[in-house]
Amino acid sequence: MLDPTRRFSKRVENYLRYRPTYPQAVLTLLETECGLTPESVIAEPGSGTGLLTQLFLRNGNQLIGIEPNAEMRVAGDRELAAYPKFSSIDATAENTTLADHSVDFVLAGQAFHWFDRERAQKEFSRILKPGGWAVLIWNGFRSDASPLMTGYHALILRHGTDYVEVRRELDHHDIESFFAQDSCRIATFNFQQAFDYAGLEGRLLSSSFVPEPGHPNYQPMLRELRDLFHLNQTGGRVAFEYETEVYYGRVASVAI
Repeated sequence: MLDPTRRFSKRVENYLRYRPTYPQAVLTLLETECGLTPESVIAEPGSGTGLLTQLFLRNGNQLIGIEPNAEMRVAGDRELAAYPKFSSIDATAENTTLADHSVDFVLAGQAFHWFDRERAQKEFSRILKPGGWAVLIWNGFRSDASPLMTGYHALILRHGTDYVEVRRELDHHDIESFFAQDSCRIATFNFQQAFDYAGLEGRLLSSSFVPEPGHPNYQPMLRELRDLFHLNQTGGRVAFEYETEVYYGRVASVAI
């Protein structure tokens, strides 16, 4: 697969405009279950354009974004410039450059499947304070939620470049094994976005596993998307259904 640090370089604007933020319920969960407070210091490998970051900056947290993709990092810096407790660095999940035991939480939103897990596990252990928490979050679309979502999933299976390979990286057992034994907890939340056709197309093109202009599958994919939209729209809009999955716990102890 294409180098994860470069996969989204040409998709930044669609990502900013059409990807969803994260439910407020995530914040409430971490406050209740993990003792998150506005004083908690957070590192976020794969911070991208800042969609998850904003949730915690609005909570008053100091957050260090760690983003190796220059285009995504520049967009995040621009979007989050109003938050004095935000900073970003050109680094990776496997080598954050942060000091030992310097953060209370390590978050990854829509990014953990791109990490080298063994190296990231060591790095998270190194930078977390004793008793610190790792939190891995995905906004996944619900392929069985409606005829629109079933059709959208089928479209990606037909025309996607490496969608199946990317999905294999989201094995629940592998994710849970990242955490200390019996430490991993899981919570889920459902929500939706409402899209006109331009929004649905932008949402599709924000994904790194769909073809770009010039690829032989690009125009057939968009023709199918238009047909899918018109079959399922009501008043010129469709509901795009999500499930947010949150995995949280202590990182498994590893030799550093």
